[in-house]
Amino acid sequence: MFTTTGSRGLCKYPGRSVKSLPGCRSSLPASTYKAPLSKGLLLVLNGLTVMLTLLPLYQDLFLYNVQAVSQQHQIWRLLCGRLVCLDVKDSFCSSLLIYNFRIFERRFGTRKFASFLLGTWCLSALMDFLLAQAFQFLFDYEVEELPAGLLAPVFSLFVPFYLSIPTMPVTQVLGHIHITNKSLVYIVGLQLLTSSPFMWLLALSGLISGGLYYSNVVRLQKLLFVPSWVSRIGRYILEPIFSSSQPTNETPLGMGATLDIQRQQRMDMLDQQLLLAQYNEARRNTRQQPQAGLLQWTRLFPSLRHRGQNRPPVQPRPQAHTQPSTQQPLLDNSPVTEEQVAMLVEMGFSRIDALEALRASNNDINMATNFLLQH
Repeated sequence: MFTTTGSRGLCKYPGRSVKSLPGCRSSLPASTYKAPLSKGLLLVLNGLTVMLTLLPLYQDLFLYNVQAVSQQHQIWRLLCGRLVCLDVKDSFCSSLLIYNFRIFERRFGTRKFASFLLGTWCLSALMDFLLAQAFQFLFDYEVEELPAGLLAPVFSLFVPFYLSIPTMPVTQVLGHIHITNKSLVYIVGLQLLTSSPFMWLLALSGLISGGLYYSNVVRLQKLLFVPSWVSRIGRYILEPIFSSSQPTNETPLGMGATLDIQRQQRMDMLDQQLLLAQYNEARRNTRQQPQAGLLQWTRLFPSLRHRGQNRPPVQPRPQAHTQPSTQQPLLDNSPVTEEQVAMLVEMGFSRIDALEALRASNNDINMATNFLLQH
């Protein structure tokens, strides 16, 4: 399922840091386009939750009673009790998580996404009973009912979300708490975890099931999957109902500001590291370093738009009377490899800007990429 693609399905340049590449963004899609299963789950399950809230007489049919399943053999309660949420708060939080996890359906296809949900649903049903029996054995307390809804498979999606989606810092709170692009999803999951007393049991069951299916233990992905004929039926019957049109603007309005903040933070951190290195070098040296040299970051990295204007004119060298200098200029004559230039051009930058950035960064590809993103 997800293990065959891994993080390479999310990034065009495998093996390189996604923080420094503009085309590799872990942000979520802007709509349910190409995610008909996620849209269907959101509409159908939330619709049933609202109907059961308005008709409380039928809520007993959708209780997830573990003892009734194990002792009275009411197997139908597994299907009813593990699909529809009876609590509106649980339905709201699980819907937010499904909406955020729809990126897996868009990246890996509806059939693989449905296979993951089906496999983790079956595994978590078994894990629920095992954990309930273990809790009764350890604490002598019988677990009778568990929160109803598609909760354990939703928690299982945190496994590929944690392992496959790269983390990108967005901002900091109080200078120490880092806020990333995944923080909101974890906060919603924590809210869902604390909504019911035994929600932790479903969360643990879902995480164990997701880990087992994701790692393909005993070839579970070959045993629990959606058959191709079911996929074809859903494609011709359900997909026209729940499919969404392609959005006109895939990028949300706030995404540009978020990327600008991330780029500015990386450049600020780079500035601080350079200034600190220069300050430590100045303290180690016995001679006094000029103070202006510590703060002239713009002299080393001028703006690409004004670099031609700020560069001093080249003086002609006398050929007969002056010996050539043995010290090479740091910025202009540093060797630039064609491979690194081509890599920056593939990222979307012009060749002139790529050459200037590599010369300005002393042929450091990471520093040149961050510099081009900032300017």
